Amino acid sequence: MRLLFELDTKDYNPNSARLIRPSVRAIIIQSGRIAMIHSLKYNYYKFPGGGIENGENHLLTLLREVREEAGLMVIPDSVKAYGYVHRQQLGRQGKIFVQDNYYYFCQVDQKTASQELDPYESEEQFTLTWVLPEQAIAINQSPQHGQRSYDPHFFIMTARETKVLQLLQREAYFA
Repeated sequence: MRLLFELDTKDYNPNSARLIRPSVRAIIIQSGRIAMIHSLKYNYYKFPGGGIENGENHLLTLLREVREEAGLMVIPDSVKAYGYVHRQQLGRQGKIFVQDNYYYFCQVDQKTASQELDPYESEEQFTLTWVLPEQAIAINQSPQHGQRSYDPHFFIMTARETKVLQLLQREAYFA
């Protein structure tokens, strides 16, 4: 899978221990709009997806995470690799947080399921939204994110999602 770009804050001691947490993200485009998870509490957009659990491969994680976060049922045969983003920054307890975020194009079934949100996702009020990419980019680039805007992990995450949306626009996936 191709490397889309890297995000490295270089705010850590390179000799520190590493916490490695790979994830998968779904790119679901219909009629020029993209399926995004909108945090109603902090007003930002992210791609549906999440961390790979022990024993899971990318496809199983993608199916599980999209169903849990968005209530959408990914059609397994539709999944196609887009690329990945490599992220490194100072994490909690002084460890280097390393995350490769793998992005996949996919289509979803017409039937939906109920969201199964983790406690923090419920508190952030994650909601599936079909949004124009420029709307998601504008919101993610705005300084109106409440207390989360001061969290460096939050800042890097919204920057990552914005940059992927901009790449998709440049490569004319919304045309």
